[in-house]
Formats: sequence, structure tokens, C-alpha cells
Amino acid sequence: MSPGFAGALAGLLAACGILAVIEAVRRHRPTLASRLEPYVHPRSAASRLLVGAPAADGQTVSAVLLGTVTRLGGLLEAIGSSADSVRRRLARSGTGLTYEELRTQQLLWAVAGLAVAAGSGLALSLLWRVNVPLLIVLALLAGVGGAAARDWWLTRTVTRRCERIEAQLPDVVELLALVVGAGQGPVAAIERVARVGHGELVEELEVTLADVRSGTVLSSALAHLEQRVGSLQVTRLSEVIAVALERGTPLADVLRAQAADAREASRRALMEEGGRREIAQMVPVVFLILPITVVFALFPGLFVLRIGL
Repeated sequence: MSPGFAGALAGLLAACGILAVIEAVRRHRPTLASRLEPYVHPRSAASRLLVGAPAADGQTVSAVLLGTVTRLGGLLEAIGSSADSVRRRLARSGTGLTYEELRTQQLLWAVAGLAVAAGSGLALSLLWRVNVPLLIVLALLAGVGGAAARDWWLTRTVTRRCERIEAQLPDVVELLALVVGAGQGPVAAIERVARVGHGELVEELEVTLADVRSGTVLSSALAHLEQRVGSLQVTRLSEVIAVALERGTPLADVLRAQAADAREASRRALMEEGGRREIAQMVPVVFLILPITVVFALFPGLFVLRIGL
């Protein structure tokens, strides 16, 4: 074993030990519930005659799985994937997943990465000699990479949904301006657009309309819309509508101006994307086509000089 690999393995083990000590100290710290537990006598609300049999094997497996998911969530929070960030992205993703379900999927992805790395190492060991400690480290890194990949996929899902909402925003705002200009109020305009439209933004407007019907003020419902979507353009639209309602500004003109601003922002985003794609197209030209062209240009001359010598 080389000194560099031994040092890297020792550093990895030291880091795992430090994380384990921190987790143990955090778990053994007494909470408020544990301090009050000796002075509280909880009683079950159900009748003792209806108490069932002991837990079955399926419930035991569920409890073990839940405990594993909880420990995995604590480990991922220590790495950087906090529960608040995950819950906020889940609310913006529109997938309907809960925090526990996502952590379960991360556990499955981690197990899959660990199994793929271990299986590949065992298959290679049949052909060549494999360093077992290195294989274990790579398998652990593959497991952590699987959990991180699921977290990255959640972030990508949120980003794509936000892009689709921003693409639908100009059309929806123009429909709102058309309905408001016809003489209806903002709530009726949202109801009309939610009835005839479709898409992620229309679904969010339906949730906002349900909040208004349940007794929430329109400005508060629009604030909730901002938190659910997490888009700068939607935030600007909600603030503009709230300010127009508060100050008595003609809402139709405000919505038309907002629709024009949204289309201009969409055009700028499209131009920026085109510039990034143009730069990306230079990579095969510089690193593939240009070297081949140089080789074809220089090879005949070098061949002639070699024959002449």
C-alpha cells in the first residue's frame, strides 16, 4: 500500500470518527421532552380491552426502516442537506413527496450505488488483482454519491418546474389583464384563468384561489404563492398586485406592464441561453475538429520531408 493511499485512508477514517463523535454527543444531549418525561404520566385514550397483539414482523421492519431513514437524514443534514432546505424544495417541486419519502428514496439510491460499486469491484477481482481497502472506500463513496445524486435530482426538478412556470407567466398575466380590463375583480380573474388554463402556474393559481375561498386575504394568499413557487418573476407579480390593490392603482394597466416585463425577461433569458450554447459549441470545434485539421495539413509536408531525408 502506497504512503499516499494510506494517508488518504487515515484521513477518511478520522473524518468518519469525528462525525460519529459529533452525532453521539448530539444524540446524548437531553431535550426538553426527556426532562419533563419523569413528571408526566401519559395515558392512552383507547380502551385497554382493544389493545391488540404485539407488533408484527412488518411493523418491526417498518420501524427499522424508519430508524434507518432518520439516521440517514441526520447524516445528510450534517453533510449539508438540511431538513428545511429539503422541505422547501419539496414544496416547490410539485411532486407531492414528503420529507420521509425523499429520505427513503435517498437511502435506496445510496444502497444502489453501494451495490453497483461492490458488484463492479467483485467482477474486476475475477480478472485482475483488486485492492480491498480501496474497493471499500470506493463503495462507500458510491453510496454517498447515490444519496447526493437524489438530492441533486430534486434540485433539478425544482429548477425545471420554475422554468416552466416562468415560461407560462406572460400568457397567464395577459389573460388576467384581459379579464380585469373587462370589469371583473382580481379574484374573479384568477378564477376565470384557473378554469380555462392548464399548467403548473395555473395549478398554483388554483391553490391560491382555494386559500382565498377559505378566508385568507388575497395579499396573504399571493405571499403564499411566492413561497411555493420561489420565482423572482412570480414574486414581482404578487407584489405588484398587492400594491395595486392597496393603493387603488388601475390593475389592468399594471398587469399589462407586468406581462410586457415578463416577456422581456423571457427574451433576455433566451438570449443568454443562446450565448451559453454558442460557447458550448466551440468545445468540439477547438478540441476535435481543429486538431484533426492541423494534422491533415501538416502530415503531407512531414511525410515529404521524411522521404527527402
